[in-house]
Amino acid sequence: MKLFLAALSLSSVAAFGPSVAPKPLTEDPSAFAFGIPGSIDPVPDFDPFGYAANADFDTMKQYREAELQHGRVAMLGALGMLVTEEPIEFHPLFQADNKDIGPAIRHLDEVRAVSPQFFELLAIVIGALEFNRALKGWTEPGDVFGSGRVLKPDYFPGDVGFDPLGLAPEDEESFLELHTKELQNGRLAMLGWAGMVAQELVNGKEIFVNLGLADDRFDPSKLPVQF
Repeated sequence: MKLFLAALSLSSVAAFGPSVAPKPLTEDPSAFAFGIPGSIDPVPDFDPFGYAANADFDTMKQYREAELQHGRVAMLGALGMLVTEEPIEFHPLFQADNKDIGPAIRHLDEVRAVSPQFFELLAIVIGALEFNRALKGWTEPGDVFGSGRVLKPDYFPGDVGFDPLGLAPEDEESFLELHTKELQNGRLAMLGWAGMVAQELVNGKEIFVNLGLADDRFDPSKLPVQF
């Protein structure tokens, strides 16, 4: 049961989203990214590679959906890296008080050794959540070829009806503002997570250890997988 709850908590990012969605997005050809929320100062029309400039409205909604989902995963991933390393070392899958299992980039080695069934269970849970997301927002496969539309016309990118704390505003303006904030935090988290992973790959040190805020107790020889 403990293993299942841990898998569910790790994979629930696919279900994040407000329960009260505004009206379906409408296309504004004169606005950046067709007026889809996500553009904000100080770089409101940031599109250095021309993805938005070369996309149609439906494709832009798919981009926003992908960006939002990746941002949610990155927010959980960045937080997970910090709480599972020195000095906090919170590990829901195994005890680590007797040893420091090192930087987060090596933790899956330990998970595989201690709870090998975790990954299969995690894949099932993620698959179920993603299937639910597809049922809510995606056009049926047989209709895609005829319409060319992947997302349903009335689907708001990222909204799968998950809001257990009731945080989603009911008025549209506040909802779109919160939606943009979530995107911005997700963008920052993607950059932050990538930076932390790169740092750990370079010197093999945990984040707070590298900053001089925690002791380095990590012994690579105790890891179940050596490389």
